[in-house]
Amino acid sequence: MGRSPLRLTVGVALAALVIGSSATASFAGVEGVTHPTPVDGTPGHYIVVMKADPLATYEGDTTGLRRTKPDKGKSLDAHSADSQKYVAHLKNEQRKLTQTEGVTPDATYQVTLNGFSADLSGEQVDALRSSKDVLGVFPDEIRHPDAQSSTDFLGLGDDKKGKGGVWEETGGVGHAGEGVVVGVIDTGIAPEHPSFKGDKLKKKNNKKSDGQPYTDGSYVYFDKSDGTQFRSAIVGGQDWDKHDYTTKLVGGHYFSTGAAAAGFDFQYDYLSPRDGDGHGSHTASTAAGNFGVEAQVEDVEFGTISGVAPAAKVSAYKACYVGPDPLVTTDDICALSDLIAAIDQAVTDGVDVINYSIGGGAPSSVLQPDDISFFNAAAAGVFVSVSAGNSGPDASTADHASPWYTTVAASTIPTWEGTVSFDGFAQAGASVSVPFGETVTGPAIYAGDAAAAGAADPRLCQPGALDPAKVSGHIVVCDRGVNARVEKSQVVKDAGGIGMVLVNVPGEADSLDNDFHAVPTVHLSAVHREAVLAYVQGGADRPIALTGENTTEETTPVPQIAGFSSRGPMQADGSDVMKPDVAAPGVAILAATNNAKKDKPTFGILSGTSMASPHVAGLGALYLGERPTASPAEVKSALMTTAYDTVNADGSKNTDPFAQGAGQVDATRFLNPGMLYLNGAADWAAFLEGKGLAEFGAIEPIDGSDLNLASISIGTLASAQTVTRTVTSTAAGTYTVSADVPGVNVSVEPSTLSFGGAGETATYTVTFDNASAPVEEWATGSLTWTGDAGAVRTPVAVFPVTADAPAEVAGTGVDGSTTVEITPGIDGQLPLNLAGLTPFELLAVPDNAVEGHSGDENSGDANKDVAWIVDVPEGTTLSRFDLDSSDDEGSDLDLTVYRVVSADDLRYYESWQSATASADERVTIPTPTQGTYLVVANVYSTSGPMTWDMTYANVSESGEGAFTATPNPLEAVQGQQTSYDLSWSGLTAGTRYLGVVQYGDSAVRTVVTVDAE
Repeated sequence: MGRSPLRLTVGVALAALVIGSSATASFAGVEGVTHPTPVDGTPGHYIVVMKADPLATYEGDTTGLRRTKPDKGKSLDAHSADSQKYVAHLKNEQRKLTQTEGVTPDATYQVTLNGFSADLSGEQVDALRSSKDVLGVFPDEIRHPDAQSSTDFLGLGDDKKGKGGVWEETGGVGHAGEGVVVGVIDTGIAPEHPSFKGDKLKKKNNKKSDGQPYTDGSYVYFDKSDGTQFRSAIVGGQDWDKHDYTTKLVGGHYFSTGAAAAGFDFQYDYLSPRDGDGHGSHTASTAAGNFGVEAQVEDVEFGTISGVAPAAKVSAYKACYVGPDPLVTTDDICALSDLIAAIDQAVTDGVDVINYSIGGGAPSSVLQPDDISFFNAAAAGVFVSVSAGNSGPDASTADHASPWYTTVAASTIPTWEGTVSFDGFAQAGASVSVPFGETVTGPAIYAGDAAAAGAADPRLCQPGALDPAKVSGHIVVCDRGVNARVEKSQVVKDAGGIGMVLVNVPGEADSLDNDFHAVPTVHLSAVHREAVLAYVQGGADRPIALTGENTTEETTPVPQIAGFSSRGPMQADGSDVMKPDVAAPGVAILAATNNAKKDKPTFGILSGTSMASPHVAGLGALYLGERPTASPAEVKSALMTTAYDTVNADGSKNTDPFAQGAGQVDATRFLNPGMLYLNGAADWAAFLEGKGLAEFGAIEPIDGSDLNLASISIGTLASAQTVTRTVTSTAAGTYTVSADVPGVNVSVEPSTLSFGGAGETATYTVTFDNASAPVEEWATGSLTWTGDAGAVRTPVAVFPVTADAPAEVAGTGVDGSTTVEITPGIDGQLPLNLAGLTPFELLAVPDNAVEGHSGDENSGDANKDVAWIVDVPEGTTLSRFDLDSSDDEGSDLDLTVYRVVSADDLRYYESWQSATASADERVTIPTPTQGTYLVVANVYSTSGPMTWDMTYANVSESGEGAFTATPNPLEAVQGQQTSYDLSWSGLTAGTRYLGVVQYGDSAVRTVVTVDAE
């Protein structure tokens, strides 16, 4: 069995990302190298990813085991004889590894990830990371849910009969998403809820089972519209049994071993697929809940709700559990190992769509463990929708950076509003707690002026902070922040207040939320805070009125990107993938929530990108209901190219792709996109190879910007760069291009594309050349193909830089020079800041001394590891470690570097790894953190006698000999190639040196290597 394509290389960290280090003293030889463990602790719970391909992407390279990777346009059949044989093989390989290392796995994965999770000791972590069968050992992470009707707003159809929109075009609500299964990975589901009501499951031979899911008592089966079969085991659990499965709710599983390993207390939730939180039921009903369900919250009637794909089936995969405080998510848990188990099971069962409203923060890589699972899920034909996160509006906060799924931002829709009015002021805000059409009037007071004795910060209306003598009978103005919004109104009520104006604080979260408050409340934007406080604090007991509707005669512009919605650009692996991809409704979404068994079903109004993602999952199900064999990339492209701009608070267009991606999804257009940007597993593999993140054998690497996405992002632009895109027509037509990126010249060849019918392809190129856009800042815009069928739009973002310079240059001799050619991205003087030259030092192995080398084929402990402790001094510009084999054809070495607590405490803060299938490895760290580093070389395989060298260098401003650049500064003309000469003298013969050239104050650098022969 060959090595997995997704073999870790430089840039993919075991726990965090970085790139290098340097050494001063030998640490260990052949006697038992101890790998470091994360500062967060060991023993701990880990996810072990093995090197052999999982079922979804297995190519058939093992004797006696046929290929299981689905052909193009086909879905994975995880239940075929060949699949079961390969799964059994993987289980056996996992069993052998765990038995050898004395590990007891609590969960195993074979479908989208080949591996297992387990509690591991430090010694076991060490042994597994060194195993020839292991791709990586990842500490388990704790993640959290990202917390007019939206369907009507999207143009799907009216709330009463589903008429007048996309549902009607697809055959009516009874056929919208028909034949499709939506898998929801979340907090579980409320099976009795009318949003998931279905008929009792029958046996296959029952005439009522024709075209419907059926059961044999152990599994639920559903023959899908793509010709494959969904098959999911019936499970039991706390307040959950076989009767909870119906013709609507066809799957229910739960995964808790990772949460248990973290010591989570399950007493506030159910150890079963039943939802104890409400988040999972909300997302599931948003994506595929039944049509026309009457909704009521706190005795308030809200009409009916519907899922985006009401005819689709639902399968719930619970991997998240609620903690004791229902007002926060910080005490909830979604263990990454449980999430991966859920992904694995969903693809095994045969879902068509996965919704993943789970966040882990802004990623530093496109290859986190769940990203790898989703790579394989998408390769198996599953469309995946993920939430962008709720850490906006700051830049580079978006979650989920990989190109094979669809990352969704949250936008507003017309919602329930109330009005705050006083003399000269009337503004609308969010409200469901002021009775519709009624007005509450009373004297006003600012919470900051109503402090109880000893209250530290009364303006936030925290428990015990308000003086009842001052608050009684008043409408209280409370600042948003710190404690839950609904807790603030309860504090007001407890102090005798009759109403609340909740105001956002400038510079902080500015979403408006329809919470059910303890007193009548209107929630206002931060822009109104100054005026409200000026009035209320301008006199005693000034009257304020709260009205249960918008009486301002001004319509609130929608859709706006929510203030909480996380933004791009992504910082992961070169920023050549734009995120988010699209925006969808995610503010004040009314949907199903949780209930105990036999209790009355509940509904809730929630906001978050968690609510936006299932809208896109539902649209994916709608698309697949019409085109059952469509690939995930086709669905994503159709959503992106037909999207439209959101708006700003003043109603003007919002064209920021880092906020909205391609724009707001348009359900009325996406089924007829005109052109498609298709890509698949081979393209994603080429992208990963181009980034140096993986090796796939026969795959040719591509520049990250050339991945055939429906967006264009160039993370570094100093001179003209050309990207290529291929489009596939969905109908006959002719399209003409237009493009606009302010400050950047954009040329497209050809400028016209013509298609004679559906399925034809055409390729075009786009050249970007900075004209006047500021360097070291993003320039954004769009490229649009316009034809009779409408516009096909692509968002664009490019990052002009100070210079396009070679990453590496090399020279020879104790005295010498070399010419460096660069293309400046600026006009004027460009300083060349030099550091070095610093000699490389050879690290020796005392226990197996090899004259003139670090080691040979006999070096290493039982795991073939050799390690050294190294120190990186303050002020180091760049550190590099090189591992060089004398046998480039027959050997394979690996290199890992850790920044550890100390030489005696090997817990680590950061780690870097270079573990390609080649003989030589390199780890480089620009601007490394001062500290102690552990370097581990692994003699992975050799075919005969050989030697190898482990060398390092720390570059600082000063160095040996003379090192100069001429001319310096360089007279730069933007876009015009120029050159300078690097010269050195006085070096020591037989020594290799390292230096750095930094261009101005930018992050652009050229690394200089000199062999002083």
